[in-house]
Amino acid sequence: MILVLRALGVGDLATAVPALRGVRRAFPGERIVLAAPAWLGPLAELTGVVDELLPCGGLDDRLPQLHPAVAVNLHGRGPQSTELLRATLPRRLLSFGSGGPQWRFEEHEVLRWCRMLRWSGIACDSADLALDMPGTQRPGATVLHPGAKSGLRRWPPERFAATARALAAAGHDVVVTGSAAEAEVAQAVAADAGLPGTAVLAGATGLRELAGLVGHARVLISGDTGIAHLATAYGTPSVVLFGPVPPRLWGPPPDRPQHVAIWRGRTAEPGDTASDHPHPALLAVAVDEVVAAADRVARPRSPQQISTR
Repeated sequence: MILVLRALGVGDLATAVPALRGVRRAFPGERIVLAAPAWLGPLAELTGVVDELLPCGGLDDRLPQLHPAVAVNLHGRGPQSTELLRATLPRRLLSFGSGGPQWRFEEHEVLRWCRMLRWSGIACDSADLALDMPGTQRPGATVLHPGAKSGLRRWPPERFAATARALAAAGHDVVVTGSAAEAEVAQAVAADAGLPGTAVLAGATGLRELAGLVGHARVLISGDTGIAHLATAYGTPSVVLFGPVPPRLWGPPPDRPQHVAIWRGRTAEPGDTASDHPHPALLAVAVDEVVAAADRVARPRSPQQISTR
């Protein structure tokens, strides 16, 4: 059995997919167990390489002594994450530090984990980001996602509303997504944009349904948060607004023209993360710029979409 630790969120798991695929290819006969939050189970299934999800809410949890053949730390640079895995009594432990490769702060998240595994002799393809594609009840929708865990990464709701209004006027079937906790913001964005109540999907989609919605979307517009990585996984056109972290660290592959990463600022400085207000890089992004980018990369409307409007 191979135990992999990645007890984080949607974007974190999506960026670890090339590393997970490398582990699968390196150990084809072994069972891969992913230690991650239970709610990420549907996304783990969509990777096509995880055999079992071991619920782990974070580094304060304790994992059982599973005696894995190999434990793989895709969570962080340690020491806490490394010790969490060491306590499972693995025969071999792959991680940064502790005799492994050194952590680089200025490194893209996808490339980081591939480099760590290559150091251990495990081949990885950093472009291998695809997830299995679920179905959807709303094919061809234009998805706006105004939420993010940190206020620093949230473009102002009124700008999302203005963007939604412009795209709806141009014939887009606009929907607004988010978690249950973000439903109020999503409703405010939709109301300000003049969208019907059926356009608000925040809190109404599970992770698998959200993945299907994004996979079949016409275009996604969001901040630098988990849903943006779903668009990358499915090759869905996207416009992602970055701040405070620049796209060179967490953005989509730069060789994919259907993904537009907008960055208008500097990297966060000490003290920035204490703020719950949008980062200056986000405040520098205008609605017209986002609408123009969405128009440029969006998929054409299908005949079915045209006939049902």
